[in-house]
Amino acid sequence: MLVAVLVADLFFPASESLKDKRRRLSGLTGRIRAGFPVSVAEVGLQDLRQRGRIGVALVSTDSRLARSILDRITDMVGRDGEIEMTGRRIEILHMDDEEA
Repeated sequence: MLVAVLVADLFFPASESLKDKRRRLSGLTGRIRAGFPVSVAEVGLQDLRQRGRIGVALVSTDSRLARSILDRITDMVGRDGEIEMTGRRIEILHMDDEEA
């Protein structure tokens, strides 16, 4: 089993308030949840009106599939006209299959 995690730093150039940023971020996280079998949440930079950070996680047995899904999410965010991705980090954690 493995856990794949994407952390993406975001820039909201047209955001004029925290409420505006959260509206845009909520739309993005909703599209990610609807399109992919992942969990997603805002994980940082909550108090900045033009910056944000999301975390996306999934559990799988296939690292190539997990990376492919996270890459597709990255591509989707990159195509969003209201949000720019300023950085991303992907980590794949291989969990021990032995019983606890």
